[in-house]
Amino acid sequence: MNKLLLIIFVGIASIGYAQKMPADLLVYNAHIYTVDEQFLVKEAMVIKEGRIVATGTTVELQKNFLCKENLDAKGKFIYPGFIDAHAHFFEYGLGLQSVDLTGTNSWEEIIFKLKVYSLKNKNGWIIGKGWDQNDWKIKAFPNSHQLDQLFPDRPVFLSRVDGHAAIANSIAMKGIQPGTKLIGGEVETKDGKLTGILIDNAVELVSKNIPSPNWQQKKSALLQAQANCFAVGLTTIDDCGLQYADVKVIEELQQSNELKMRLYVMMSDNESNLDKIFSRGKIKTSRLNVRSIKVYADGALGSRGACLLAPYSDKPQSSGFLLSQQSHFNQVADKIFKNGFQMCTHAIGDSGNRIILSIYSKYLNGKNDLRWRIEHAQVVNKNDFNLFGRNSIIPSVQPTHATSDMYWAVDRIGSDRLNGAYAYQQLLDQNNWIPLGTDFPVEDISPFKTFYAACIRKDTKGWPQNGFQMENALSRKDALRGMTIWAAKANFEESEKGSLEKGKFADFVILDTDLLKVDPAKILKTVVLKTFLNGELVYEKK
Repeated sequence: MNKLLLIIFVGIASIGYAQKMPADLLVYNAHIYTVDEQFLVKEAMVIKEGRIVATGTTVELQKNFLCKENLDAKGKFIYPGFIDAHAHFFEYGLGLQSVDLTGTNSWEEIIFKLKVYSLKNKNGWIIGKGWDQNDWKIKAFPNSHQLDQLFPDRPVFLSRVDGHAAIANSIAMKGIQPGTKLIGGEVETKDGKLTGILIDNAVELVSKNIPSPNWQQKKSALLQAQANCFAVGLTTIDDCGLQYADVKVIEELQQSNELKMRLYVMMSDNESNLDKIFSRGKIKTSRLNVRSIKVYADGALGSRGACLLAPYSDKPQSSGFLLSQQSHFNQVADKIFKNGFQMCTHAIGDSGNRIILSIYSKYLNGKNDLRWRIEHAQVVNKNDFNLFGRNSIIPSVQPTHATSDMYWAVDRIGSDRLNGAYAYQQLLDQNNWIPLGTDFPVEDISPFKTFYAACIRKDTKGWPQNGFQMENALSRKDALRGMTIWAAKANFEESEKGSLEKGKFADFVILDTDLLKVDPAKILKTVVLKTFLNGELVYEKK
């Protein structure tokens, strides 16, 4: 009798297991922010073949699924993998191979760093990136005198943090004459002599002579960038402005499974790029999406290259400039529209934004789903905000620009124009969604700094006490949406990522902090415990 009961029990148990659906991973004992339309919080989720197959309670999912692995989240907080809607992934990686000048507090500190670097790297160009004269006690552009003394026979090229200005020594500028004129740029001259400062299009006069990185250097750059991004919870990056040859490197590394990062690539606006990508057509795999063109309207506010409707408050003889003739923007918009691609245009100043909004409006002509984007939308005239909503134009913004610029922005553009600058809530109101990014390496790659700047609008020391222009702060939920589902939507990818729902990629992060409830002062102390991409653990804090 006992033997018979045992057989029956085993049979029933076998039937129970047979009824369970096989899966790869059960994540349980968690607070899972799904970031779906209901903004639900779940306790567990099941993953199979890189996608989410169910979310719910631990008991419910254990009853219905038989998983190869089980992960106890120990009550921690799970969010969709963060998406950076505007960055320079490839450039950031290459920058890791040069002199890092980010955060330097003076020209003297930069000179010291170059001396140290030159002792360890004795040959070739000296390349540095990341300086910002606005961080210095003397907030003025330097000159190349010391560079010429220290490196008379070795080219030196140092990019400003935004990439819209640079300083080079005399040997690097060989062949460039004082008084050189060009559209959309300036070769700075004082007392009839070159200072070494190059602004916007003038930067290319020197940068075009820098030896291109070889294949191994490109591979190293991409993999280093990937590792750093996974460590802060980023699983998709919008790489804004690449050459077609760089896309080929990305494709090769993704096909070999060395590069796992999902990339939304904007092709840089030049004739060769456009010919190649329009001829080939859109590229779409699970990890690579190429369907947009990055266009450049004007320069940056920090280097006074942004195109303004009226002169700069602290440089009344200048209003900045466009980087191309208006006719160029119209012509490229026509090509992009006819080929069914997305147009994404860098526009900082209120004049730059107005011109691009006007051209977009001509082609979009009312509500649409083409999702043409304006990258930065940094200073917008009060009369132009409605053009975003009227023509479904997407403002793609970077909240840390506000907290980086807030110390000097009013000096640059005055209080009236500042009311329409970094106006994220006003921009959100236009279409009821807004993607967020960092613009790294211009800013730090941390999505938590993006979140903090968007909601709290203070610097790391808690200044200003009441926040910077808090009427344009985003709610915590909206900031999180901007870093996940809305960023995915800006890339036409909301059906496959950006929220933790059935059928979507299992891209998620486990944090030690509840971003939606934690004290503001603790947001920047958030620790990424694990990052998963496609259900695969790609980073774990040791």
